[in-house]
Amino acid sequence: MGQADAGIRLSEIQRSEVEDFLYHEAALLDSWKLDEWLALLTGDATYRVPSNDRPHSDPKSALFTIADDIRRIRARVTRLKDPHAHAESPRSRTRRLISNVRIVERDPLCVEANFIIHRFRGNDDVRQYVGRYRYTLVREGNGLKIRSREAILDAMELASLGTVSFIL
Repeated sequence: MGQADAGIRLSEIQRSEVEDFLYHEAALLDSWKLDEWLALLTGDATYRVPSNDRPHSDPKSALFTIADDIRRIRARVTRLKDPHAHAESPRSRTRRLISNVRIVERDPLCVEANFIIHRFRGNDDVRQYVGRYRYTLVREGNGLKIRSREAILDAMELASLGTVSFIL
């Protein structure tokens, strides 16, 4: 498929298709179907959680909470699935609410959405993570795939939120 064909297909993507994709991704993460979630990523995907004070910075020159390439994403999933990994044993239970999905650019397909994640862990208090996702999506076959995924948290400090050992 040529570049023009891909551009035409990207321009035809509707917000409802993007919403359904993001809802599906949230359901996979909430149900801890991490291998199925990995299948939503491209071979060169990135997953980032920038610092709250510099959300548009580059991880090469600024501190990021998470700045993973696909190799590190796969290693993160392997660690999270390990029953002996103390950071997520027992694993967190999460419930993601996705809203205000917007297509902000068509070529490449850039999408933003607001999120609230409720995290339940053992006997800890319920923690809430509130912020905004930024995605770059690509069309592969009949579906969408994630080339980049950023979770920008609104909280100015993370100490009260605890560790971010699960996938935001």
